[in-house]
Amino acid sequence: MSDSNRAYTRTIPADRADMSVDAGLRSFMIGVYNKVALGLVLSAALAYLTGQFPPVRDILYVQTARGWGMTLPGMIVAFAPLAVMLFGMFAVRNATPRSSGIFYWTIVALIGAGLGGLTLVYTGGSIASTFLITATAFGALSLFGYTTKKDLTGFGSFLIVGLIGLVVASLVNLFLHNSMLQFIISVAGVLIFAGLIAYDTQRLKMTYYDLGGDQAAMGVATNYGALSLYINFINLFQFLLQFFGQRR
Repeated sequence: MSDSNRAYTRTIPADRADMSVDAGLRSFMIGVYNKVALGLVLSAALAYLTGQFPPVRDILYVQTARGWGMTLPGMIVAFAPLAVMLFGMFAVRNATPRSSGIFYWTIVALIGAGLGGLTLVYTGGSIASTFLITATAFGALSLFGYTTKKDLTGFGSFLIVGLIGLVVASLVNLFLHNSMLQFIISVAGVLIFAGLIAYDTQRLKMTYYDLGGDQAAMGVATNYGALSLYINFINLFQFLLQFFGQRR
């Protein structure tokens, strides 16, 4: 879970910009959504490769009496996205469209490779149906964030605080293995990432107006915006899978 690149300033209140008729904004947002969609396709392909293709699967996972566990390479792949994001936050300054694009596709590829474990735990049918549920929810929430005239800044700040608490609770439960706490985490995760989808969509609209037509800056914003929405989608999908997924 990550809250990547939420540092853009906002100078135009959400209730003043007529978002529905701005062709430039529409083109900008389509660029973001296209990157998210392609990222999800790449992630699905890599998840299938790492989870269902035996030569690769056996490098990353090992079957035990309790089920599938991760090998050392598997753990490296699982934590690599976080490491790369932390590195990018502190090491990448003055990002360009090219460097931010490389950053986006690197994160997407690593997350996709790490999702292979889900295909070992859940049936393919339940993964597909949960993905469709997530996609439907994502579309509705993003549409709300795009069309609402209500400023979601305060709501977003609340969600980010909740996200920090969610990460802390998840780390604690890695040691406690408490089923009730896990259920609470899952419910909170669904609510938080659902809210972040709407919030990040509106934030991206404000970013477009703040940039004032700077094409290079918009190229960077497209990549970072796609990354935020992609991460929200993936996390929402994983939390929903805990409710709708059917275990093998």
